[in-house]
Formats: sequence, structure tokens, C-alpha cells
Amino acid sequence: MGFEELLHQVGGFGPFQLWNVALLALPRMLLPLHFLLPIFLAAVPAHHCALPGAPDNFSHQDEWLEAHLPQESDGTLSSCLRFTHPRPLSNTTLVGGGHSAGELEGEPATVACPQGWEYDRSEFSSTIVTEWDLVCEQKGLNQATSTFFFAGVLVGAVAFGYLSDRFGRRRLLLVAYVSTLVLGLASAASVSYTMFAITRTLTGAALAGFTIIVMPLELEWLDVEHRTVAGVLSSIFWTGGMMLLALVGYLIRDWRWLLLAVTLPCAPGILSLWWVPESARWLLTQGRVEEAQGYLLRCARLNGRPVGEGSLSQEALRKVAAQERVVRRPSYLDLFRTPRLRHISVCCMVVWYGVNFSYYGLSLDVSGLRLNAYQTQLLFGAAELPSKLLVYVSVRRAGRRLTQAGTLLGAALALGVRIIVPSNSGLWGTAMAVMGKGFSEAAFTTAYLFTSELYPTVLRQTGMGLTALVGRLGASLAPLAALLDGVWLSLPRLIYGGITLLAACTALLLPETRQVQLPETIQDVERKSLQVEETHMMHVQE
Repeated sequence: MGFEELLHQVGGFGPFQLWNVALLALPRMLLPLHFLLPIFLAAVPAHHCALPGAPDNFSHQDEWLEAHLPQESDGTLSSCLRFTHPRPLSNTTLVGGGHSAGELEGEPATVACPQGWEYDRSEFSSTIVTEWDLVCEQKGLNQATSTFFFAGVLVGAVAFGYLSDRFGRRRLLLVAYVSTLVLGLASAASVSYTMFAITRTLTGAALAGFTIIVMPLELEWLDVEHRTVAGVLSSIFWTGGMMLLALVGYLIRDWRWLLLAVTLPCAPGILSLWWVPESARWLLTQGRVEEAQGYLLRCARLNGRPVGEGSLSQEALRKVAAQERVVRRPSYLDLFRTPRLRHISVCCMVVWYGVNFSYYGLSLDVSGLRLNAYQTQLLFGAAELPSKLLVYVSVRRAGRRLTQAGTLLGAALALGVRIIVPSNSGLWGTAMAVMGKGFSEAAFTTAYLFTSELYPTVLRQTGMGLTALVGRLGASLAPLAALLDGVWLSLPRLIYGGITLLAACTALLLPETRQVQLPETIQDVERKSLQVEETHMMHVQE
């Protein structure tokens, strides 16, 4: 008897599993609260060089600014430069002698802001940009905070993946909760940019525990038939977290208090672990039969399944544990040992990189829209709900491969149209941004389902781990691409769209898995490849 048969006896889907999914909803909602937090935390308000106060007899603020600030090529006032000597104003005398710009020979006409910047605080009372002047020559440091954060997520995923297999899911989930709470509080109390960057990077590593542990902890208590339902529920919790972030960001305009607000829910999460069960499958692989027996009996009791003492005796469980331990632990190298698996792995890596790169590129790029940051975030979250319905219908009718390629193509086209559409046509730009966000979320949801069906059972977790790792690399590089707007304003969107289009084309190279039995072994994958090639040759000969 294997563990799947054992799970069938105690109930593979019932009140026990629903309670478990509900308890693990909190970390699902915490992830977007932190992953997309830079939209508000690192927002760049309108700003210009700090200027001396206008004379008491002068009431025209615009003329005062024009006298001190040079104009850019598009006619707007410079955010990073001021005249060395302000231009004279009509009907008044300037403080400091009234020199015209460039009057003194040998002096530059303009200089960088010597006294710092003044910020428009109507939308954000405080961000890390206003705290440490991360604008103009320092604006790269602002984008780098997101890259540091996702680099921490990447490293944390590797660490938590290994440690959770060794010390258990529940124990490492506690570590993730406590670490996120402590490091989040430290980030909110940062006294310098360096301290903030370090603590946010470590926070990303701690949050990686949620991404790695929560899904397996849910799935290892669910039977095969209901695992898709759990995946849909989990993605809905993510969307709920996105929309909640818009509300919290609107109510709290100071970055320190905002960071505190999205971190403190870790405290009740720590308490909720009292009721979260450890994975019985993992306990059996570790030989901890008595603990596994207790959780299985609790599952059977809550699901209303009468279980005989013989089927859940320690002797019977030891036999199951022996079967679980016989299976050799796979490695990442196994994903590249055979031709077909190598092909699947390389294509999935490209797809996951493109999915993450486009998703976070679209999520963090809210410029050029006629909505404020709070409305944009709420609209982006609402756009994800119909995208899940699109995926549900499309994967059943058109199949996984065409759905994956089609959603990525839709996101790429939306990015391309935003390049063509003039920047002053805000309505079309907003529509394309929302459409692109919906397609990118659909691509994300499809990628989880499609990838899990491509790999054989013996390598499924390993394959998902590898593709997720590459995906997080894409997420960490997406914010840096935004810095290329200094070369050409539309260059970041061109890069986002180009990589997304490459991922869409790559998805077409993957085999279809709709209404196909899931492969169990590596041999099953290679055998299916051979059957496909033989069928293709027969069609060619005909």
C-alpha cells in the first residue's frame, strides 16, 4: 500500500484539507503585499531642486519656478537641474543680485541640486525616495531595492527547499514567519539606505519560505483529483492580497507605517501554526511513524472517515514508510540526462523567465496611466479575476500549450501597443496596461499547471523548483530593465515585450498535456516522445 491509497482511506479532500488551505491563505496573501510593495514604498513623487523662498511681493509660483529651473526638451521643468543664477523676473528684484543665467564668465549655466529636492507630497507623504533622495543620479538605487529583494527570494528558495526537506515543512514555515516579522520590523526602522537594502534583501529570502513550503504542504494532504482546485484557490488568495495592498496603501501614505502594516500579520500567522498539520508523507519518509499516525487519525476524524485500526497501525505505516524511503531523491541533473527531458527543461526555463519578467515588469510599471497608483493597483488586481476564468476555459478547450503561448502573446502585444500609442493618450495606455496585466497573470496561472503535467512524478517537484528558480531570476532583473528608459523612453517595454514574445514561441515547442495521463517515470516521458515521432512520420509518409 502506497501513501496515495492511505490518503484515500482517511479522505483526500474534506473539512481537514479545507481547514488546512484556509490556514495557509495568510502567507499566500502576504506574498503580493511584499512582492508588489515597491509600487507604493518606492514611488517617485514629482520633484524639483530645492529653491529659496519667493519674495513676499511675488505671488506667481510658476514664474518663480521657471526663473530657477531649466526646461527639458519636452517643455517640462527639469527635476534634476537648476540655473546657477536665476533668470530675472518682471516687476520684482531677485534675491542675490538678479544675475541672469550664465552671467558670470566661467561658471556653468546649470548645476545639480545643491540643496536637495522638494517633493510633491499630495499623493505620498513619505517614500524611500523622499527619505534618502533616490532621484536623478541616485535613481538606480531605487530600482535596485526591488532587484536586491528578488535576489533574496531566489537565494531563500534554494535554502528553504533544502531545509524543508530535511527538517520539515511546518518547522521551516515557522522560521519563515518569524524571520519575515523580525526583518520587516528592522526594515521599517532603517536609519540609512544601506540598512534598508540589506534588511529588504533578507526579508525576500525569508518570504521565499512561503513560496516553497505552502504549496507542497497543501498538495501533500490532497488527492490528485482536487489538487487543481487548491491551485485555483491559492491564486485567488494572491489576487486578494493585490487588491488589499491597494487599500492599505491608500489608507497609509507613510512608507514606514505601510511596511509595518504589511509585516505585522505575521504575528497571527505564527499563532496559526498551532493548527497547521505537518506533512504526513514527509514524516513517513523520516521514519516518524507515530507522529504521522496522529495526523492521519485526525484527518480521518475530521473528514468523517471510519478507519480500522489495522490500516493505520504503526506496522502498516512502517511498510508505507519503507516504500517512500526506497525512492531515490532526484537531483537537478536528472532533468537534463535524457533528450526529451532536456528539451522540456530548457523550454520551461525560457517560458518561466518570460512569464516572471513580463508579470513584474507590467506590475511595477504604472507610469503613463491616467490613474493614480492606488487606482491602478486595484484595477490590476481586478483584471486578474477574469484571467483565471479565461485559463479555466481555455486549458480545457484549446489545451495547455496553446493557452500558454496565447496568453504570453497577448501580454507581448499589449506591451507592443503601449510603445506605439502616444504617451498623451492615457485611456488607450491604461487599457493596454490592464489587458497586458490580465494576460500575464493568465500566463502565470497556466505555467504552474502546464509545467507540473510535463514532468514525471519522480521529478515533478525538482522540475518545478528549477523553473521557479529561473523565474525568480527574471523577477529580479525586471526592475533593472526600467532603468533603460534613460536611453529611450520605450526601451524597457520593448525588452519586456520581446522576451515575452520569445517565451510565447518557446511554449509552442512543448508537448500538449490535455487529456494525457501524467507520466510517472523518466521512461514514460521518453516513450511518449518516441510515439509522437512515429505518428508524425506516418503522417508524412501518407
